[in-house]
Amino acid sequence: MTVKSHRYLIFRRVIQLGLLTLFIGGNYMGWNILKGNFSFSRIADTVPLADPFAVLQMLAAGFTITSEILIGSIIILALYWLLGGRIFCSWICPLNLVTDTALWLRRKLGITTDRIYMPRNSRYYILAMAIILSAIIGYAAFESISPISIWFRMLIFGTGGGWAIVLAIFLLDISVKRNGWCGHICPLGAFYGVIGRWSLMKVKYKHDNCTQCMDCFKVCPEPQVLHIVTKHNGIIQSGECTNCGRCIEVCNDKALRFSVNNFKTQNHEK
Repeated sequence: MTVKSHRYLIFRRVIQLGLLTLFIGGNYMGWNILKGNFSFSRIADTVPLADPFAVLQMLAAGFTITSEILIGSIIILALYWLLGGRIFCSWICPLNLVTDTALWLRRKLGITTDRIYMPRNSRYYILAMAIILSAIIGYAAFESISPISIWFRMLIFGTGGGWAIVLAIFLLDISVKRNGWCGHICPLGAFYGVIGRWSLMKVKYKHDNCTQCMDCFKVCPEPQVLHIVTKHNGIIQSGECTNCGRCIEVCNDKALRFSVNNFKTQNHEK
């Protein structure tokens, strides 16, 4: 392991663990930096931040949204539009620590087959179902059962069956379906994937540098987004890309790098 080949991974872990530390400090020790949770929080008791998917569920359920929550959701939407919608999944979400570990162990143990077939589009159907159910039951449907929220409450407040949820997702990813939770089930990731389709920050591929070693496919949690690799130059347009940077790290050919999206490009992925 070298720092260069894991630089984004290390940076992601610093951010994920740093955010958890700030939340613990804010909720337990009175730190005035970051208080709340991943659904709603405040920076320095002033700047509101709100999960737009949670807000969408609340609106569908018929709740009245305060101006503070609305502003917080707009801030988050703007942030993820700039940096890539699913950057939440790889850089912020604490469950990424679990799913990345499962993916790493699958490679180490030589597990290449899945026990079940599950289309990646399943998460978009679950996303729609969460909104519809919210409207029917008058409550934010996914928020009440979200593994992210449950594990966060356990980590920060010591409540809930967080470890059981984490273990279930880990076992799903390592023994049942590669990248099962994040890549096939999680509606929050699907929501940010929709935003990420038009985000400003993207991964760019340079065909002339590529030696077709395919190392990028081995480490990518969403390998289908690498559609253009070995074919032609272009921006990886798919919103399902998590902008984790792993493909860039392992590419010794320097064929992949972060770039600003060219909205006029013809190399759009469907």
